[in-house]
Amino acid sequence: MKTDTPLAPLRIDRKTLRSLLRLLDEKGVTEFEYEDEQIRLRLSRGARPGAAPAAPAALVVAPPSIAAPPPAASEEDVLWVTSPFVGTFYRAPSPDAPAFCEVGGAVKPGQTLCIIEAMKLMNEIEADAAGTILEVLVENGKSVEFGQRLFKLRRA
Repeated sequence: MKTDTPLAPLRIDRKTLRSLLRLLDEKGVTEFEYEDEQIRLRLSRGARPGAAPAAPAALVVAPPSIAAPPPAASEEDVLWVTSPFVGTFYRAPSPDAPAFCEVGGAVKPGQTLCIIEAMKLMNEIEADAAGTILEVLVENGKSVEFGQRLFKLRRA
């Protein structure tokens, strides 16, 4: 692991840093950057030997099949859409509008799946690949964490 700036001037206690590193490792994050008025922290690490290549931290989507989903999906056909940041999950553009997608529905690359509100900004989360929604893993209006799974898709 390398940092752009030395750890001593960061003014971050070791317990917090260890917790952050443990969380990033658990979520499989290979790069992390944080900046505020007092500190700038950038961490990156290479892939572990024998480990599968890490997916982008922002969005991981497996291309689901456009046909009706079979009873069980093989792990090779499953993709996960994860939250690129902490925020509030919304399935529709407004409370009275229909959801962007439904279980069993087909999605295309670039199609909006949900909105995550973070710091008063509405961020559209899009599908990276074509497929079918197998599960919506978060309730509308609930808080989500960085890296939390939002949707389970089957590759097309």
